Amino acid sequence: MTTGIRWRILVLQVGLIGIFSFAAGFLFWANSFSHDQVITELTAQKITVPTVGSPGFDAKTLGAVQYADLSQYAGQAVSTGPQAQAYANDYINVHLSKVANGQTYSQVSGALIAEQAKATPDAKVVATLSGQRTTLFMGETLRGLLLNAYGWWQVGQYAFYAAIGLVVAAAAALGALLFELGSWRMGVRATKPLRATTPVTMPRPTAS
Repeated sequence: MTTGIRWRILVLQVGLIGIFSFAAGFLFWANSFSHDQVITELTAQKITVPTVGSPGFDAKTLGAVQYADLSQYAGQAVSTGPQAQAYANDYINVHLSKVANGQTYSQVSGALIAEQAKATPDAKVVATLSGQRTTLFMGETLRGLLLNAYGWWQVGQYAFYAAIGLVVAAAAALGALLFELGSWRMGVRATKPLRATTPVTMPRPTAS
């Protein structure tokens, strides 16, 4: 390998180490920023997961799987992505499914509009649908906000994993650089010519 090619390889390795290190640092910052923002925003909402045994918080109402998932956060303030997801899917969503026999806000709103458009709308039906629409709107909005927070939490988590991968890549590039420098140094030593020495001649003895 010529000296020019070796220098190009060394410069490339140094550049890769710099790029990997910068990208890893940025992703670590992105992870911290994303998680801090989610924690700040969720904490400000002051949402607390109900305690086990409170109204609507039992295995029969929520379902065995949802109850098991949510029980680990019982009584805790919602401040992280996993807590937000569990509260949104295992508590809010389950209760919303019982408001109008599983219908969504959009479906109930459409039914209400259709009822009100009749020549003689049923006042009782209109009142029921109006109450259901309000409940579903509020519940689905809160659930959407919580799942959005969970999504950004996961983005931060993926950034953390990617940062670790880049740190490993930077370490590998550094190892390759050190190996290349070591090989180069050993090669230089092996090919370095020995210094020429002038033989020392002893004076011949003179006849007495």
